[in-house]
Amino acid sequence: MTTPLIVLAVLAFVAFVAVMWGVGIYNQLVTLKNRYLNSFSQIEVQLKRRYDLIPNLVETVKGYMQHERGTLEAVISARNKAVGGLERAAANPGDPAAMQALASAEQGLSGALGRLFALSEAYPDLKANQNMAQLSEEITSTENKVSFARQAYNDAVTAYNTYKQTFPPVVFAGLLGHGQNAELLDFDDTQIAEAPKVSFS
Repeated sequence: MTTPLIVLAVLAFVAFVAVMWGVGIYNQLVTLKNRYLNSFSQIEVQLKRRYDLIPNLVETVKGYMQHERGTLEAVISARNKAVGGLERAAANPGDPAAMQALASAEQGLSGALGRLFALSEAYPDLKANQNMAQLSEEITSTENKVSFARQAYNDAVTAYNTYKQTFPPVVFAGLLGHGQNAELLDFDDTQIAEAPKVSFS
């Protein structure tokens, strides 16, 4: 074998290894991005369930709390803002502006629900209502599922962002369409934890 052929073979081998290495980086970026997108879809499922429960809750409460119309309207308004925030976030999961808007809308909704549940304490007949008890339990359960789904999403986003920031992926991520970091989804944990706790004793 002549020297030019050996050099050519070595160069071809090096090029092949470089291409395979690049393919590996690209595949890992796609895998990690798909993980956080899937994790966000789990949040979306739970938030939609929560949003679907709220009109039933308001209808149940309405008959007992005629003098609290402003609170009921605030809950519905906050729910509608949260629905809009979720739609924007679902269109582009990980987008910083969309995630921050969703987090803000969720905090507003949690605050409105917290005020509603606090006011319901003053209505013994409402506290004794079976439908109210069931809805409260379902909302609490859904809040817990949202919390677990959000943690899984944030873990997946962290893994994606960390991989992109390591060497050598940091050199190629932007070129491969993975330039922008995904945004974590942070709610106000104290509001979320406190929102739907109601005692029916």
